[in-house]
Formats: sequence, C-alpha cells, structure tokens
Amino acid sequence: MKKTILSALAVVTMSFAVSAQQIDRSIQPKPGPAPKVKLGKAEKFNLSNGLKVIMVENHKLPRVSASLTIDNQPVLEGNKAGLSNLMGDLLGNGTSKISKDDYNERIDYLGASVSFRSNGASTRSLTKYFPEVLELMANGVKDPQFTKEEFDKSVERTLEGIKSNEKNVKVVASRVEDALVYGKNHPYGEFITNESIKNITLEDVKNNYNTYFKPNNAYLVVVGDINLEDTKKLITKLFGDWAKGNIPTYTLPTPKNVDTTEIDFINMPNAVQSEIAVVNSVDLTLGDKDYYAALLANNILGGGGTARLFMNLREDKGYTYGSYSSISQNKLDGAGKFKAGAAVRNIVTDSAVIEIQKEINKIRYQKVSEEELKNSKAEYIGSFVRNVQKPATAARYALNIARYNLPENFYEKYLENINAVTLEEVQNAAIKYFKGDKARIIITGKGIDVLKNLEKTADYKINYFDKNGNPTEKPAMSLPIPNGVTASSVVDNYFEAIGGKDKVASVNSVMITSNAEVQGMQLNLVQKIATPNKSSVVVSMMGNVMQKVIFDGTKGYQEAGGQKKEISGDDLEEVKNNTAPFTDKAYKKGTLDRIEPIDGNNAYVIKYGKKEVFYDVKSGLKVKEIVPQKGPQGEVKVPVVFEDYKEVDGIKFPHKMIRTMGPMKMEFITKEIKINEGVSEADFQ
Repeated sequence: MKKTILSALAVVTMSFAVSAQQIDRSIQPKPGPAPKVKLGKAEKFNLSNGLKVIMVENHKLPRVSASLTIDNQPVLEGNKAGLSNLMGDLLGNGTSKISKDDYNERIDYLGASVSFRSNGASTRSLTKYFPEVLELMANGVKDPQFTKEEFDKSVERTLEGIKSNEKNVKVVASRVEDALVYGKNHPYGEFITNESIKNITLEDVKNNYNTYFKPNNAYLVVVGDINLEDTKKLITKLFGDWAKGNIPTYTLPTPKNVDTTEIDFINMPNAVQSEIAVVNSVDLTLGDKDYYAALLANNILGGGGTARLFMNLREDKGYTYGSYSSISQNKLDGAGKFKAGAAVRNIVTDSAVIEIQKEINKIRYQKVSEEELKNSKAEYIGSFVRNVQKPATAARYALNIARYNLPENFYEKYLENINAVTLEEVQNAAIKYFKGDKARIIITGKGIDVLKNLEKTADYKINYFDKNGNPTEKPAMSLPIPNGVTASSVVDNYFEAIGGKDKVASVNSVMITSNAEVQGMQLNLVQKIATPNKSSVVVSMMGNVMQKVIFDGTKGYQEAGGQKKEISGDDLEEVKNNTAPFTDKAYKKGTLDRIEPIDGNNAYVIKYGKKEVFYDVKSGLKVKEIVPQKGPQGEVKVPVVFEDYKEVDGIKFPHKMIRTMGPMKMEFITKEIKINEGVSEADFQ
C-alpha cells in the first residue's frame, strides 16, 4: 500500500512539473503587494514629571526588560569633553541607602542585569523579580552615589583607554573623521583627550547629572510578560517622585560640506593598511519623503556582501576584506552622515580611492537596474518582517514614533513605502545624499607607503592633519642617511647591540619555544635553527601539529593539513640565501633604503629582496620586519614586530613577536630559548 501511495504522489508531482514547463517564463511575474504587518500594540501614558512611558505586553516567555532613554539635545563640552561619559560611568555605584557591593550583589542574586549610561539605563529580569529589579534601577537613576574613590577610578580607566588607543589606526581615523565632518565646535566633532579629562572635577560630574539627567525629555520602554495595569502602578510609584528640571537648550552649528572633493590625509607610521572613508554630512531625518529611497540607494551601493562596493573592491580587485557604505539620519539639521569606505593594503590605497569614487558617481549618474532595486526591496522587506515579530521591535518603533513625531501608522506603512520607491527616486536620493563631488576623502595610513602613488593618481587636493584633526604639514617621506652608514654597518651594529660578534659567532644552534593565543586557544611555535643554514619551524595547537616548514640547507618542504609540498623555485632560492642561525648576516648584502620613524623612534630600513628590515637607530636592535606573503587576495605585506629583548647566555633575543595579517593579530611570547643545545640533525629531516 505504501508503494502505491508513493507512486501516486510521484505521478501527481510529475504532472505539476509538466504543467509548469508550459508556462511562458519570458514574462516576468508581477510583484505581489507588500505584506501586511501587524505591529504589537504599545500602551502609552505620561507621568506628571514629564516621563513618557511605553509598554508592550508579551507573554511568550516569563521575562521583562525595561529601557530608559533621556532624549536630550547633544551638548558641547569643550575643554571638559568626556564629562557626560564620566557621569554615566559613575551611575550604578549604589545609592544613599545601599552600598555599591550590596547593590550589585542583589542584582546578581536575582539573576538580572542593570546597566547605566549617560543618557539612560536598562534592565532585564525574570517576571517574578521584575518589580524589585525595576526598583533597583529606579533608585540608581534617582539617587546615585558620586564618590571621590569611584570618580578617581573612572578617570584612571578613561586615561588608560586614551593611552591604549594612541596608535590604534581605526580609532584615530574615526576621531579625525568626525572632527572634520562636524567640526570641533559641534558635539559630534569634539573628542576626549587627556587634558579634557584632567579638567573635570567630581563637582562637575554632580552638576552634569543634576542638570541633564531629568525625566522631562525621557522615555521609559517596558517589554515582556507584564500586566499593563499593575506595571503602570509600579512605574508611577517608582518614578513619579523623580524631580523634573529646566534642561538647557543650545543653538548648534550646522555641519558644512566642502565646496569640492578633497583628500584629508592623517599620517600613522605604524599603519599596516589604509583606512579610507569618503564622507559627507546629510540633512536626513526618519520619515522624510526620500528616506526610503536613500536607504535603498545605500543598500545597493554598499549595504552588504552583494552590494557594488563589496563586489568591486573585494571580489573583483581583492583590495580589502570588505567595502561598505552607510547613511545615518539625525534630528539635528545636517547631522546625518553618508560614508563609503574600506580598509585596504597600503600599496592599493590610490586605486581603492578611485574605485570607491567610481561606484559613488556611477549610482549618482546612472540608474540602478530593475533587478538591483527588486533585490534590495526584498532584503529590506525580509528583514523587517523577521524583526517585527519581536516585542522589543514594537517597543522601539513606538519610541521612534514618539521621538520623531511620526504618524501612528508610520511602521504599518513602512513596507508599502519601500515597495513604492522607483528607479528615478533612488537616483535622485543618491545625487542628493552621496556627494561624490563635495566629499572629504579621509585617509588614515602610512604616508611613506601611500602618498607617492596617491599624489600621482588622485586628481584631488591633499590636505594633511595630525591625530587630533589639526592641520599640519606633509609628513617627511624619509630622513637623510648619515655618510658612511651602510646596510653592512647597520647589521654589524645590531650584532654588537645583542652581544658582540664573538658571542654571535659562537652560536651553532638555537631553539626558541613561543606561545600565542588565537580565539581563546593556545598556539605553540617551536623554531630550531642551526649552521649551516638549517631551519625547522613547527606550529601546533592542542598537541596537534598544524604546520611545519623544514629546510636542511639544500632542500626542504612545507607540511599542513596532511599535505606535504616541496619547497621549489624562487621560494627555494630565497631560503638558500638565508644565513641561519642569524639571518641578519644575509641582510648585509641588502640596500640601506631610508630612515623611517616608527612609534616615535627612527629606524634604518634595509631592503633585502622583497623584505624590509628595520633597525632602531639608537639601540641598534632589530624592531620590525615586513615580509611579503601570498594570500587569497594576492601578495600582502605582513609586519612582524620584535619587542622585549632579554639576555640569554650573553646574547639578547626578542621575547615578544607580534605578527599582523589583515584583521588577525598574533602575539607570540617566548617561553624558552636554548643555545647550542636541544637541536639535532633529525630536526631537519
């Protein structure tokens, strides 16, 4: 009987297949109407102090979340930039009635979370504990403790954060980008410095809280397993006595774009790749007539892995791991921002700029295809429909409607408005908001590697800025090499710095054992080097050999993933030219190319084949190598930094080696070094 049923189903299925083949597929089916979206109902009420409350009831899980948002206008803090950050950091350290430790212990005991920030607070908990948890949050909001001890700790953490980011290329790029786009006299353009943090006192923090942390402009959103009437009573009880105040208002400058496109370059000598951002401010607010067209235009240009920028710069050219664009709206005039960019290899910085600009201008001056627009709409609709089922989404939409004074049916009409966007409207939005002809092309990178080609290729004026967004001069491309200094003398000086030529000559073999952490797992590296020019490199993880490279002085092989490959061709010749156990001997035959600043110190740079080797001018120690390696996107320059020199049997060896390749950074810490022991001929077989 089962066979009979299956056979019958097969016949029916085949009959549908035959019918389908008779359909004229040359005629594209008409798109259906936008899906009808039913948003979760949001209940609203206001307290007498001005606090606006939004509640969304959902009983799928026994959980409740609450989020407080203080919707004040941003404030320019000037020489005390970072004041509101410190104030937000100090919230949640207990109240006048409960200590910090007891406060946090009670939250942990209830299995809840409560967090604070300069413009609000949030909490999550199980339903049965929500009344107590919300009370803890409310007390933290209304009655915070600002102590000298916690203030000093917050200042110290902030200063440490500033210090740790001094050489972070992405952080510097973002900071200068905002300073240039908005101006330092705008809250979005100012940034925290050591000086501004040190200008702030505990009294300033208290005044900031008392002035701006008020319910007048605040929204409290509660979502989850609640009873609306009971929750309203609870909120009224807990927040009704929160005193309102007169919140100052300011007239802020409207950001201005440049009259014609320019390149703004920030020199970062430690940059291993360039951060490129083509940026302009936009006057776009949620609910504007062309808001939907702007979203779709941006999505087609650089919204993801199938967008034009990604397909060009990554898939076609292989310049980067990813290239994207974004457009943001803002209630303030002209405070939205369009940005298209990528982090690219230094050598292709100029080419990447050309390609990004090409894609921006293309979407401005040529209509996108019907297929691109259809796919972009489908992506937005799919994402919207998936998210709208979540209770938190309904609450967020209700908050947006209140904050931006939108029609009550704004989100119910959202998909209809997305579907209604035409090709012409997408192009008009691109022309209006993607100002390729009046944009700042902000490049943060290594001038000595980037500027020469950039000056030849890019048809734009180049301005120079320091790490704080101040105008400066073009960085020096190199320093003059003193008379008599050669590659050979630099290497000789290195050998003297690490222990002397006699000590170096006495070394017949070296074994170095190092560890690094990769995604939470320990990577082990064992290097064995011996005369004449023999080497063994074995990389293992969790006791398993992941990769090895063996060379016996004349021949060698690489082995990874069970696959063994002989070293041959140019790779073999390069290994043969090494001079193990100290490869630096070979660099004496290289070319002393330049003196280059590295992290505030000058270094001699020797070019040896495609490799660049850096020796500190003062100490003589080797501080860096840039080694070309073949990758999936072609040949890339991989920097290897050497630090923490320590003496072993009278010879100094670096005990920290930092290797960076794209987004991956591996820091190898040396655990053991053996000289003239621990190495045998068997290691090179």
